[in-house]
Amino acid sequence: MVGSIEVKSGNVMYSNGSVHNHNGLEEKLDELRQILGKSNGDLLRIVCVGAGAWGSVFAALLQDSYGQFRDKVQIRIWRRSGRAVDRSTAEHLFEVINSREDVLRRLIRRCAYLKYVEARLGDRTLYADEILKDGFCLNMIDTPLCPLKVVTNLQEAVWDADLVINGLPSTETREVFKEISKYWKERLTVPIIISLAKGIEAELDPVPHIITPTQMINRATGVPVDNILYLGGPNIASEIYNKEYANARICGSDKWRKSLAKFLRQPHFIVWDNSDLVTHEVMGGLKNVYAIGAGMVAALTNESATSKSVYFAHCTSEMIFITYLLTEEPERLAGPLLADTYVTLLKGRNAWYGQMIAKGELSLDMGDSISGKGTIQGVSAVGAFYELLSQSSLNVLHPEENKPVAPVELCPILKTLYKILIKREQGPMAILQALRDENLNDPRDRIEIAQSHAFYRPSLLGQP
Repeated sequence: MVGSIEVKSGNVMYSNGSVHNHNGLEEKLDELRQILGKSNGDLLRIVCVGAGAWGSVFAALLQDSYGQFRDKVQIRIWRRSGRAVDRSTAEHLFEVINSREDVLRRLIRRCAYLKYVEARLGDRTLYADEILKDGFCLNMIDTPLCPLKVVTNLQEAVWDADLVINGLPSTETREVFKEISKYWKERLTVPIIISLAKGIEAELDPVPHIITPTQMINRATGVPVDNILYLGGPNIASEIYNKEYANARICGSDKWRKSLAKFLRQPHFIVWDNSDLVTHEVMGGLKNVYAIGAGMVAALTNESATSKSVYFAHCTSEMIFITYLLTEEPERLAGPLLADTYVTLLKGRNAWYGQMIAKGELSLDMGDSISGKGTIQGVSAVGAFYELLSQSSLNVLHPEENKPVAPVELCPILKTLYKILIKREQGPMAILQALRDENLNDPRDRIEIAQSHAFYRPSLLGQP
């Protein structure tokens, strides 16, 4: 039937927008609306700022779940306009469309198929915001999403939003939210913000400390910390959208996190909640650092399981060592950190980037924003963690030399990645040389050093 819309709810497919609410979705939506003080006829306005893979999937998950309740909620996504889709990507996109009967039929129904034919032939240029409306994320072409309501004007997208999802890379978060703050000056209500970004920056004054995306948002907009949360977990965006079982944690104040966890939870996407916002956020950035090195080792050793396991032992011991500097109770983070690291090593963009650099298929001169992948956030995180941990004010006692040294001196993998990616003093082979150094401490020793000393430096997270 012309103009029919298929909506999937539970295990049943309905046409023309007729939906039976088997999963209690409307009740969850009503509950959040009530908590936010929404009256009948007043839409709950949700906008995702940024349309990378995870941001687009997050918006699509919300649209799939709650978009059917058009009189109660509005879900939109913002991305910059003007980003052209190159010819090779357009050709690949055409192949994806024709391999999926459901997508093909949907585009034909929407009278949108012809433009993809023309783009494949080179007779037309497609744009990233244009294809996003049809359900295609430029950084994740192989995973078609549901059609999304796309806004390219930032002011229009955010000025009256109740719930804002930060889907931007950490390197763009401050700039965009500074712009957003201009549109919120006249607001009477304070929005809730959920940040998906995994990355950090370093500041050295007045003392060395980490700046996370939620802190950037707080500084840029003045939105209280209680209204800013972080959501992260061991997951791959495309697999989550394809209903692979996954879990995540939403971290922040008691005021909102439990209500939002319930609202976001789905049968295949379990969302827990935790009060420790900044530390979880920092750990999300830390694993990206070591994922790049893992990709290099995999490429340079032809996927040697032995070499990769040696690297894993050393990199995880460094991460554990660093957590002892960052939190008073690092044991609580061991599971989430290792799980997030594991999935990133298996299929994350940072590990892929390390592989491509080691193979010579990408060069460092290309920067850390890669077509079809988005921003490789581990690169800037390498620089930030090295800069922080090289400060003499954080010195720890070296176990063998029995003298104070900066913490980075006990993290040879981090030092090597810094020399490769930031200083560019060495090539990717240096990562193997670091692993094969006979003077490299047993990974267990590094963990024991951390456990046997009072390393915790609350100032690193901006705490007194």
